[in-house]
Amino acid sequence: MSAILWISGGRVIDPANQRDAIGDLFAVDGRIVEQLDDSQRAAARKVDATGLVVTPGLVDIHVHFRDPGQTHKEDIQSGSYAAAAGGFTTVVCMPNTSPVCDNAGTIQRIMDKVERESVINIYPTGCLTLGMEGKQLAPTGQLKNAGVVAVTDDGKCVQSNEIMRRAVEYAKMLDLPVMDHCQDASLTQGAVMNEGEWSLRLGLRGWPKAAEDIIVARNVLLAEMTGAHIHMQHVSSAHSVDILRRAIERGIPVSGEASPHHIEFTDADLKDYDTVFKMNPPLRTPADREALIEGLCDGTLCCIATDHAPHSPDEKDREFDAAPFGIIGLENSLASCLTTLYHSGRLGLSDLIALMTHKGAELCKLDAGTLTTGADADICLIDPDEEWVADAGKFFSKSRNCPWHGKKLKGRVKSTFVAGERIYDGSQILA
Repeated sequence: MSAILWISGGRVIDPANQRDAIGDLFAVDGRIVEQLDDSQRAAARKVDATGLVVTPGLVDIHVHFRDPGQTHKEDIQSGSYAAAAGGFTTVVCMPNTSPVCDNAGTIQRIMDKVERESVINIYPTGCLTLGMEGKQLAPTGQLKNAGVVAVTDDGKCVQSNEIMRRAVEYAKMLDLPVMDHCQDASLTQGAVMNEGEWSLRLGLRGWPKAAEDIIVARNVLLAEMTGAHIHMQHVSSAHSVDILRRAIERGIPVSGEASPHHIEFTDADLKDYDTVFKMNPPLRTPADREALIEGLCDGTLCCIATDHAPHSPDEKDREFDAAPFGIIGLENSLASCLTTLYHSGRLGLSDLIALMTHKGAELCKLDAGTLTTGADADICLIDPDEEWVADAGKFFSKSRNCPWHGKKLKGRVKSTFVAGERIYDGSQILA
């Protein structure tokens, strides 16, 4: 007998199809359908969504699940649980694992584990260069055949312009997007936070915004020269937003993403030397934060991605210079963005949902982030007005390095469905 799902009475928001209205949503055997006949309605599992918002399952194209090699921080299962609790049904994992994802064997190992342990859809990326060392190109064709959806040396940045040129040329031939962590390493040696007033006050080594801006500008030039699409990860600088805006206006194939922490926090949040606010790229100034929000509002930045980067408590509980960069964010990302962007009046709800669903999926050519008839019934139910206090101690992630811990947020995931099956009910993983 077929599995039938009927979600009734919710506000259905499907930005990819310009749908925003109170109504019902139906799925049969894990796929969205337009209607149910009488016999199907009688047999359906009915979910009352009155007062809730019904959206496509959220999509995050930038997460670190640390598997293989660093599973004390996170693994495929715990990462997928954290994603499901945050309303995410599709994520794209970065390749800076141990070993790194520069060969087909490692990719297959990850995909086998995804098949066994994940409750959501997880897609791998492959490295741009062997060992992520920036010296020799990785076998991009083999990586694509193994199943990667993009190539990147995220966590590092290819410093050689010649190597980067050849990498994006090969990626273009293979129709793979290139994602780049934009950082001129010569300007950031020993740096731990944004260079400015607060780095001077705290006596910490400053990280100039120019380290990002220079590489963003380089990538714009390479994209124009090669015709390859280059996507800038976790943009943090106002100048970088401006460079991207001007390039996009000229028709150059580039794009950028913003992360929830960069559009909420600033370098002033490091005033107490709390390593939970230490991240790469670092938190910037209020002016940079405002520029990122403006970039999301005007379409310069095409999507929101968490850069979920788990670290164990003992790794983060060190003096500031010695602690690793990175934070977790999957389980509170939607609430943070609702609080910062929607409830503040900067973005409409449909616009925000678009940034967290189909826009990122389209960049990686994923069949996700929509409620189109025939699509997988990956669905999220949200109460955009419920207030709650983030408690990292209750998160499904193995790690606790969350800058939102103890912070009041507005907006909460109530249910997550993958292929028509409820995998999260607002409190526990059901799969």
